[in-house]
Amino acid sequence: MKRDAHIHTSFCPNGTTIPCEDYIKKAIKLGYEDITFTEHAPLPSNFVDFCPKEGRTMSPGLLLVYMDEMQRLKEKYKELIHIRIGFEVDYLEDYERETTSFLNLIGPHIDDAMLTVRFLKCGQSYTCVDHSFDQLTSLARKKDTLQSVYNLYYKTISKSIQSNLGNYKPKRISNPLLFPTDELQENLLFKQQLIDILKLIAKHNYELDVNYATLSKLYCNGSHPTVSYISYAKSLGIPIIHGSDAHHPDDLHPYEEGLFPFDR
Repeated sequence: MKRDAHIHTSFCPNGTTIPCEDYIKKAIKLGYEDITFTEHAPLPSNFVDFCPKEGRTMSPGLLLVYMDEMQRLKEKYKELIHIRIGFEVDYLEDYERETTSFLNLIGPHIDDAMLTVRFLKCGQSYTCVDHSFDQLTSLARKKDTLQSVYNLYYKTISKSIQSNLGNYKPKRISNPLLFPTDELQENLLFKQQLIDILKLIAKHNYELDVNYATLSKLYCNGSHPTVSYISYAKSLGIPIIHGSDAHHPDDLHPYEEGLFPFDR
């Protein structure tokens, strides 16, 4: 089955103004049978969002509008494509209770979700390291070395996988390899950290989001995670779920030629 399980739209500031329906039409044209819209879920109201503008989450005021629009489109196109209503949910250290409350609220009404780590806690503040290389280097200066940032990231990923976020906790883990640079591919500590994360994902019977948007991003050199780690994940029995991380209909799997060997 041809599936894209990671799509963003105009409901997020880092999406586009193009209607959601255009994504669906493009997916049908490309032969997709199953897609998930995964908007960045609203952050807790008591959390201060330091993320750059392009990385911000959905406004709480749009939550019901988003759900209603997705349900309308799901019904309209049900004979042509399976549409899943979903979210990409941020794991925020020390905000587990608020995140659980949100998941309990929307969990019964959605079909799919991912758990992601984009915010790292350093001292009493949080830094978003997903969209801005400047943010990453700024955090590295606070932590003394870039390696210490990677250590913090994998420690936080580990916490997210093992955290108790209630019955509606997402079963798919996103962003397990946020920094796929050439230098890190030769870093033995980095390799072991990711291997440990994959083992933890397998232990908890979670899925792995394989994100191909990184193929077109600066500082990245492959899928997210890269091919060797995808193969290792499969050897552990982890379900591999493909996603384009599209922010525009044109982003729907532009690297589709490299996707499907992992499914064979």
